[in-house]
Amino acid sequence: MSPPVFPSDDIDRIMDVMAVAFDPAFGEAWTRRQVSDALMVGNCRYGLLDARGAPPAEGVSAAGFFMARGVLDEAELLLLAVKPEARRRGIGNNLLELFQEDSHLHGATRLLLEMRDGNTAENLYRQFGFTPIGRRPQYYRGANGARTDALTFEKLLACV
Repeated sequence: MSPPVFPSDDIDRIMDVMAVAFDPAFGEAWTRRQVSDALMVGNCRYGLLDARGAPPAEGVSAAGFFMARGVLDEAELLLLAVKPEARRRGIGNNLLELFQEDSHLHGATRLLLEMRDGNTAENLYRQFGFTPIGRRPQYYRGANGARTDALTFEKLLACV
């Protein structure tokens, strides 16, 4: 079985969002190699949306993306990012909807995510139905060496 092939312009779009969406102080942005390697594994998927909240047409940049991986009946949100100028327009919520739909289509009944304590996206995740289930003390290390807890959230999907 050959590895999945992803359009290089989609990886360019992901990296374009990544370059501006994550605060460098926290070291959360991935490198192009990390993104490419994750997508090559075969259980990772992604979604892209433009500034209107629709899949971007050829040649149109992305305003946001998600990356996730699925194992059996679980899907884990690895990254979700929206360009600063496109925030507060529903794109993050649309990306979560896309992640949920994609995960359900691939057999997931449980969605998971982990985030840095203090991440402003926590409100979005809670509004979308994610609930906290765990904490990893001092899990993340910022660019300045400061340690921050990781929070784990889950959302259970209805079985159909």
